[in-house]
Amino acid sequence: MNNHYFDHASTTPMHPEAVRTMVELMQGPGGNGSSVHAYGRAAKSRISRARDSISAAIGCKPGELMFTSGGTESNNTALIGAATAQRKKGRSHIVTSAAEHHAVLHTCEWLRDEENFELTILPVDEYGSVDPNQVADALRPDTALVSIMHGNNEVGTLQRIGDIGEAVQAIGAVFHVDAVQTLGLIRYELSRMPVDLMSFSAHKIGGPQGVGALYIAAGTPFEPLIHGGSQERKRRAGTENVAGIAGFAAALDICVNEREKKQPYLDKLRKRWVELLQAGIGSELIVINGHPDPAFQLPHIVNVSFLGLQTESMLMNLDMAGIAAASGSACTSGSLEKSHVLKAMNLSPERLDSAVRFSFGLGNTLEELEDAARAVVAIADRIRNKG
Repeated sequence: MNNHYFDHASTTPMHPEAVRTMVELMQGPGGNGSSVHAYGRAAKSRISRARDSISAAIGCKPGELMFTSGGTESNNTALIGAATAQRKKGRSHIVTSAAEHHAVLHTCEWLRDEENFELTILPVDEYGSVDPNQVADALRPDTALVSIMHGNNEVGTLQRIGDIGEAVQAIGAVFHVDAVQTLGLIRYELSRMPVDLMSFSAHKIGGPQGVGALYIAAGTPFEPLIHGGSQERKRRAGTENVAGIAGFAAALDICVNEREKKQPYLDKLRKRWVELLQAGIGSELIVINGHPDPAFQLPHIVNVSFLGLQTESMLMNLDMAGIAAASGSACTSGSLEKSHVLKAMNLSPERLDSAVRFSFGLGNTLEELEDAARAVVAIADRIRNKG
């Protein structure tokens, strides 16, 4: 049995160069970047080199980049830090969308329920898109913060963050973007974009788990979430993960250098996967969830509804066949919850109950898809015939 990893939107295999960079540091003499001796200075130098490299890749100043433990911390820090600072200016209204990652949605709900902020949760259309006009209409004089993700982690839909950001900044609110799924695929020049805060994660781009970053544009109202030290310009206390940060920088450098050929290749994988499933199962039994326009769709994510089948049954059988995929939903008490993103898109129960997300990346090939598609077709036929 061949194994196929089609869950890169959850986490990616580490790139060998990122592994090499981290192992080199882990086998070294160690060093705390806050220490004044030679070992500490060496660690601080590695952190600074990584910061310079990553900030250059996303088009911001090194001092605007803060390292974190990952996307969830970056999102929490951005939302709570900006909301707290803005409330001191008389702003206590937050706007987000129903299709955000739970790291954003749950944090916004916590700010509403525990910190007495007002919260507006905007709908999305059948493709998972947020209407920039609806965002503009939701803005108020006391709006503190707006958080809209760039690329959706479940269906791959890209949002029009440029249009949204211009409207948000025009009224003096802070605009946060969750860019965890888009880093390495989308070219960013943050110094030229209407974005105040942007979240990133290393393990979505071939880097290590447990490392991320938060872009904080100079002058953005912000208060630290973690206290206890002067690291990260006093914005995030705690000893830095030197090896992880260096691995993050190495992985992103590879992404930047390979982006021009990687994106078309991933798009080719995505299109071929859809063709194989439609040909083997029948186009009338397959529905693709997400945006139909490639300009508004991430190239590596394809969310498929297998009409007449159940998500949980498909995932269990795919796993037994050596195919790693996802539902895009949370696992609670051993049973799958329906995806809040697909619910927000108002999909029919038939599409909602049968959706599976496949996502591609490092190591996946067109030849591999042929083999995996035969297994998926056989699984779908077997389940359908049993029913």
